[in-house]
Amino acid sequence: MRSSDPTAPLTVGLIFGGDSGEHAVSIRSAATVAAGLRSGANAGRYVLRCFYIDRLGRWWGPELADPVLQQATPASDDQLCGALSAAGIPAERRGQGGFAGLPPAALAVDLWFPVLHGPNGEDGTVQGLFTLMQRPYVGSGVLGSAVGMDKLAMKAAFAAVGLPQVPYAAVDGAEVRRGGASRDALVQRLASQLGYPCFIKPANLGSSVGISKATQASELRDGLELAASLDTRIVVEQGVVARELECAVRGGGARALQASVLGEICFDADWYDYETKYSDGLSHTVIPAQVPEAIAERARSMALDAVQAVAAQGLARVDFFYAEATGELWVNEINTLPGFTSLSMYPMLWAASGIELETLLHELVQGAQEWAQLRAAA
Repeated sequence: MRSSDPTAPLTVGLIFGGDSGEHAVSIRSAATVAAGLRSGANAGRYVLRCFYIDRLGRWWGPELADPVLQQATPASDDQLCGALSAAGIPAERRGQGGFAGLPPAALAVDLWFPVLHGPNGEDGTVQGLFTLMQRPYVGSGVLGSAVGMDKLAMKAAFAAVGLPQVPYAAVDGAEVRRGGASRDALVQRLASQLGYPCFIKPANLGSSVGISKATQASELRDGLELAASLDTRIVVEQGVVARELECAVRGGGARALQASVLGEICFDADWYDYETKYSDGLSHTVIPAQVPEAIAERARSMALDAVQAVAAQGLARVDFFYAEATGELWVNEINTLPGFTSLSMYPMLWAASGIELETLLHELVQGAQEWAQLRAAA
């Protein structure tokens, strides 16, 4: 609980890991955030308590979170067995997953800083828990997180405010799983509507997980089957020849929204898949992006509109497709809990805009406090 002394350091609960395909990335992001909250002036402002969600969705306090953060890799089987034994969990229950209550150290947390990517962390679920706990937290609320996570809901929100997007189609995973003539008719319909190449994406997975590129009917069928095995909602997008630009946003809630300089993702692969995104040497960034100032200004304005469209706040990264030949600019997607790894654009874009990591993190925590105070006073 928050001390009655306003000068006392704030206890921040850093939560990472999670039951998602981005578990390992979350740990790497959290290591960066932890270092920033423990450095410089932040070391005197905050007391950091770390919490780890394992791959089965079980919550652990600093006794396991600290070693995982230090090694920057997921907990090993031996570490988990030791933690389960120390917690007095009977052998017959050790394979059970899911949230079963807060670790004791969580009771001292004044404000939560989720560094969770993908389902069960970025989609409004953990934000709902923090809301029920009546504790402030960094980032978007339940609505902004949920809409920002689901690509179909996100696209509908963008369309409602007139943001340009590449042509796309919504697919029900059940239609794919029926197989046979129904699936074949779906493939034909999508090919006629969008053409080739096209991209197939599960609606609720991030970081390019489960995404496929199709240049012919067989690849479209396979991509749909992969996406349907991961999600019940699927997006199929028309492929475009374009550069990939990104803009970081901070603020919202009690603070004015601000957009960073633009960055560009450059890569030699056919497209920006998971391996290219998170492997050293397979991609590089150009900051600021070398685009006409009019395009940069339009993208920054569109980034702010995108954040407001999905009701996001705190922090977000908005991604764009830019067709240099025609000058067209399309919003691709929003990420309401962007990565903080050494390869992540969000902190790099703010550093290039004059906001270093220590200051950025302090502003995010302060903004979360101010928003909580504003809501409490309403």
